[in-house]
Amino acid sequence: MTNRTARTTTLALALLAGVALPAYAQDANLDALSAEELLPLAQAEGSVTVYAFTSRIARVETAFEAAYPGIDMIAYDMSSTEQITRIKAEATAGIANVDVVYISDAPVVFRDLLEPGLVARYVPPRVEGLLEDNEKSPLLAQRLSTKVLMYNEEAYPDGSPITNLWQLTTPDWAGKVLMVDPLQRGDYLDLMTEFVLRADEMADAYEAQFGQPIALDDGITNAGEQFIVDLFENDLILLSSTDDVNSAVGAKGQQNPPVGFTSYSDRRDNEDEGWALQVANTVEPSNGIIFPAVLAVAANAPHPAAARLAIDFLMGDDSETGGAGFAPFYVAGDYATRSDIVSHPDAVPLADFIAWSIDPSATAKIRQEVGDLVLSLQ
Repeated sequence: MTNRTARTTTLALALLAGVALPAYAQDANLDALSAEELLPLAQAEGSVTVYAFTSRIARVETAFEAAYPGIDMIAYDMSSTEQITRIKAEATAGIANVDVVYISDAPVVFRDLLEPGLVARYVPPRVEGLLEDNEKSPLLAQRLSTKVLMYNEEAYPDGSPITNLWQLTTPDWAGKVLMVDPLQRGDYLDLMTEFVLRADEMADAYEAQFGQPIALDDGITNAGEQFIVDLFENDLILLSSTDDVNSAVGAKGQQNPPVGFTSYSDRRDNEDEGWALQVANTVEPSNGIIFPAVLAVAANAPHPAAARLAIDFLMGDDSETGGAGFAPFYVAGDYATRSDIVSHPDAVPLADFIAWSIDPSATAKIRQEVGDLVLSLQ
């Protein structure tokens, strides 16, 4: 029997006997175990609770429980903003409910959850060599998600009606641009923040569209802020959910549908929902943002072994599509971080995708200021 096997067996017996695990069993040593070595520990724990920012976690729950009988995955679908609020409140109250945090809105997650130690980094050993450094630190990125401009391809069969973001501020598109309220969903506020961070590109795009340099309103410091102001003044429509945006933009049978900022991956629901959503990928200077969906172990996770096993499962198996654990995310518009998972055949190749990659640290520095600007415009 190897030392690692002996250690795993000892931990499993301790759990089965109801003996408290030593500190080493809850951090570094568990981090080093393979899925096979984690399994008996996780089965002894019996369950794992996941907070996830996507409804697709329900499919993961079914697949995980089929792969690992005896471990009950308890999954809660809630937005990243809701997760952050709940995790902070539970920590203040001394409550340890959650094991795995599956979340977007990395700028706030890094600052409000990781820095104060409310979540911890975990990277399954088997995938560490398949990820870029920024995909495994400061937290593990499972995939790249998006908030980008989408249009109705039934109504516009020749391609996107928008070729420059500044067209969204013109009379032709007054009241015909949709998005979820950025003050309710952090990833949409990250999108707004990126316009400001990319102010030079926005200024160049303005001149390309209108043939003259941009003139800024009083109190406005750059072209990104001006774009946000002009977008709101052109009757930007804010909705309460991404599904509301998708339905309004994508519903078939429309003669003059709006466009909207939403998730490229929601195109997967076109057939089921009767939509004709398509990504606008020929827009100057960009169609939106691409950002990491991260996984972390909650501090004081009540089921630390099962938490790591669940994260390992969510990273996909060794097949080229990631198998059952990654199947809900193997769709056009989601991009696996693992280098050995091939791109979905219907997706715009990542190398050709024009969305801006966010820098969570840069976003965090000015996000509140952008939020204040958005609030003043509502």
